[in-house]
Amino acid sequence: MKAKNSNSLFSRAVDIIPGGVNSPVRAFKAVGGDPLFIKSARGAYLTDEDDNRYIDMINSWGPMILGHAKPEVEEAIMKAVRDSPSFGAPGRKEVEIAELIVDMVPSVEKIRMVNSGTEATMSAIRLARGFTGRDKIIKFEGCYHGHGDSFLIAAGSGAATMGTPDSPGVTKSTAGDTLLASFNNLEAVSDLVQRHSKDLAAIIVEPVGGNMGCVLPEAGFLEGLRKLCDENGIVLIFDEVMTGFRLAKGGAQERFGVTPDLTTLGKIIGGGLPVGAYGGKREIMDFVSPQGPVYQAGTLSGNPVAMAAGIATLKVLQHDTSIYNHLEKVGSRIVESLEQGLIKYNLPYTINRIGSMFTLFFTDQKVIDFETAKSCNLDLFGRYFRQMLDRGVYLAPSQFESLFISLAINESEIDHIIKAHEKSLEVL
Repeated sequence: MKAKNSNSLFSRAVDIIPGGVNSPVRAFKAVGGDPLFIKSARGAYLTDEDDNRYIDMINSWGPMILGHAKPEVEEAIMKAVRDSPSFGAPGRKEVEIAELIVDMVPSVEKIRMVNSGTEATMSAIRLARGFTGRDKIIKFEGCYHGHGDSFLIAAGSGAATMGTPDSPGVTKSTAGDTLLASFNNLEAVSDLVQRHSKDLAAIIVEPVGGNMGCVLPEAGFLEGLRKLCDENGIVLIFDEVMTGFRLAKGGAQERFGVTPDLTTLGKIIGGGLPVGAYGGKREIMDFVSPQGPVYQAGTLSGNPVAMAAGIATLKVLQHDTSIYNHLEKVGSRIVESLEQGLIKYNLPYTINRIGSMFTLFFTDQKVIDFETAKSCNLDLFGRYFRQMLDRGVYLAPSQFESLFISLAINESEIDHIIKAHEKSLEVL
């Protein structure tokens, strides 16, 4: 496919934007080549600056669950813009979306809107520390919670080792307050809790991993975290920025039947606009300023345009009871067809799927954590990505990301994806 205009824009971008992109994974470094510049999207399709069309399997990394440019969401945005893009003061829509979220998400009794998932997780950790009077947290290798200092920590020699900074600019003292364990390794978490219980403010986890690829919790893992937190006065935080409203109306916590103390949200609650939120038990949320002593603020928090887009999106998900069954069926059909091709060509693979999230890993190992995810053949994935792109299917440009299906994907798109997959495997 032609890429003259995308290539020209990327050449201009690298001179004035670090790496030519405003978020690192967009740079295509993991798959080779230069990124495409998108000029429009509608329904199931992206259109780039050279007028090439692609079936979108990322959907803005999750938010566009209804598909791009959904008419009722567009209408809500345009109506809100006409009243002004920002007030800097309380507005009706903030109350309406808060009521929707409290009604839909099992753990949320009170909610605070912010502007990104990163803001939400940073704020939730600060709140947990303020509420408990403790400093340390446990996070899981391969779970991404945004680019806050407390989260950019890599594992040391084993899961029970204190973290070391994974990015310049993260101080050793910050890293020292973050303990790491392997996802799905409840024994390692229990050991950390036993040794640090009096200092642990929170355990934060993606209930379904999305940034090491789609990695599902094994039976008893989330329940075990809940039990450990209950026994030791630790705040359990579910990062549902990806899974919130995607796996069920009430997110992963509804699907798995495990209720955290705090939940962070983003992506879908903004209908594609920048947004985030954190919420949970009333007694914890009452520690947030101005009601409590834990300070957090934001000029554009509760932005009326983002709130309008989020309300329109959530109302569709709340009232149409067929949506999640439909997404389940579409996800199942796509994955079953992908598996048939991989078996036919005798390629190593594991596919993890839950609802409308899935990842094809090029490894014959069962992927249950970041270590097993890293067993993948990255070169093979890069070649597969480029072949699929050439055939009009836009995948995440990294092996370690989840794909997201939208309601806009119908029979014709499914057939296209399956045929593109078959042709791509032929030349790998």
